[in-house]
Amino acid sequence: MNEGGKRTIKLLCFAVVGMFTFSFALVPLYDVFCEITGLNGKVELSATTNQNLETEEGRDLAIQFVSHNNEQMPWIFRPSEDSIKIQTGKFHTATFYVKNTTDRTMTAQAIPSVAPSNAAIHLKKLECFCFEQQELAPGEEALLPVKLIFDDELPESIKSVVLSYTIFDITDYNDIKLTEHDNEHDHHDGHDMESTL
Repeated sequence: MNEGGKRTIKLLCFAVVGMFTFSFALVPLYDVFCEITGLNGKVELSATTNQNLETEEGRDLAIQFVSHNNEQMPWIFRPSEDSIKIQTGKFHTATFYVKNTTDRTMTAQAIPSVAPSNAAIHLKKLECFCFEQQELAPGEEALLPVKLIFDDELPESIKSVVLSYTIFDITDYNDIKLTEHDNEHDHHDGHDMESTL
């Protein structure tokens, strides 16, 4: 094979590796893009400051709740109700059940999304467990509330919405190890003091 043919094969190999790498990089890049633009149904993680969103008459809307655990997240996490019927322009409260099934204290963060994506800008939340980190002791369980409203500007073509939450483990295990190490150190110091008395 001549020199030009070998160079072409090398370039093709690099191109394949580059495309493969880029396809993996697209996922986090797309998440960042969605977070910045609010596209793809990603919901703002802050409470609405507008208290005058309620209207006298709204229209019927079905909401389906979906829960997901991110990889390595062992907690039980599910909506109290799989679906509810609401009206636009009215606040509604729903809850999610969560339980730490491990033998250690853990911290979680829930990230919401909405489908269809064009419904996301019409969803406002007065309160939501997704605004804050959730810390649960071993075996602890809780009902986490979300108080939401879909404004009357929601397109009439949208009759139902899926509100999805994914829960992530954000526990700082370095802190836990330091605490355990300090406790062990204190425990040994106590024994040392006893032996010198």
